[in-house]
Amino acid sequence: MLKQVWTNLVLPLLGRPSRFQVAALCHRRAPAGDAPEILMITSRETGRWILPKGWPKAGHGAADMAAQEAWEEAGVRAGLVRPDPVGRYRYTKRLKGGVPVATDVEVFAVEVAALDDFFPESAERRRRWMSPAEAAEAVEEPELKALLGSFSAGFPA
Repeated sequence: MLKQVWTNLVLPLLGRPSRFQVAALCHRRAPAGDAPEILMITSRETGRWILPKGWPKAGHGAADMAAQEAWEEAGVRAGLVRPDPVGRYRYTKRLKGGVPVATDVEVFAVEVAALDDFFPESAERRRRWMSPAEAAEAVEEPELKALLGSFSAGFPA
């Protein structure tokens, strides 16, 4: 029985190719100074702090899709959206049914021009402005922690 579980369940999971998502690192200058703030949102299932992210769509650029996810998940009206990713991280996404799959995420800096109170997922998520250090502390993924914690050094002018 153990051999069947290993052969039929564990080995196929280990051999799955990684998936790809895009994320929005939504930012603004803090109201009381020049320091950056990062907008974090909660995940729908676990309530963990995350960046808005989602699957790319054919015919749409990755940066544009990141801005779209920022709108749908956080109500962000985007200002400047940088066309090149500011970083990348990997996490384990749980698909429907609990199947884990490695997922690579490209992160795009999205300047927040305004926040809407009502947006597609407003009833399902919370959002909070955090310093880069607070945002880094709030997430679990080591590569994302490093990216968020160092964001102030590369804060766009």
